[in-house]
Amino acid sequence: MTTFVLVHGAWHGASAWDRVVPLLEREGVKTLAPELTHTPDAGLRAHVQEVVAELDAADDVVLVGHSYAGLVIREAADLRPGRVKHIVLVEGWAGTDGASLFDLAPEGFVEMIRAAAGAEGEIPAPPPERFGITDPGDARWLGDRLRPQYLRTFTEATRLSGAVDAIPGTGIFCRPQVLPFERMAVSLGYRPVALDGPHNVMVAEPEAVADALLAAAG
Repeated sequence: MTTFVLVHGAWHGASAWDRVVPLLEREGVKTLAPELTHTPDAGLRAHVQEVVAELDAADDVVLVGHSYAGLVIREAADLRPGRVKHIVLVEGWAGTDGASLFDLAPEGFVEMIRAAAGAEGEIPAPPPERFGITDPGDARWLGDRLRPQYLRTFTEATRLSGAVDAIPGTGIFCRPQVLPFERMAVSLGYRPVALDGPHNVMVAEPEAVADALLAAAG
């Protein structure tokens, strides 16, 4: 049975996928949505190991990462290439060996995040509107679930051996485009798939996301 491992992005938790999971499971697939640790000393490397633990408990995996988690899932897949049959970036940051999110992000984004960081590197969650969620009900739902992120997740560099490059991938990007997620996906050889929606498309348009994930899984 195919297993979808759904990894949330920065400031989010596993609940980011709550609207997508039942849509996938009604099609007869298994889903796992790990909750990444949010503490000052848990950076990219710690999150990668948490995803690797999920891969070690699953087979025939479609590994999905939203936003920041694009970096997490590619490194996890690089460590366990035999367990991952397809990678899906959902508006996901991704690059080559040695790249951190700050290396990939526009300068203005980096400056904004550094300015917001507290003494322990704590970065308060932006309002839901910054993720493109403007519906009042959706904004309340998401706002109740956002939590601080820590600077280390944005500054730690990806470590890749190259094994991940043999795994096929899909890059879902949203229109209108705000950040260069289509370009990043194409640069890795992933098939780009456009969806109309905001950055948090899995909250605003869960049916479209579920359909795209199932299609990517073949």
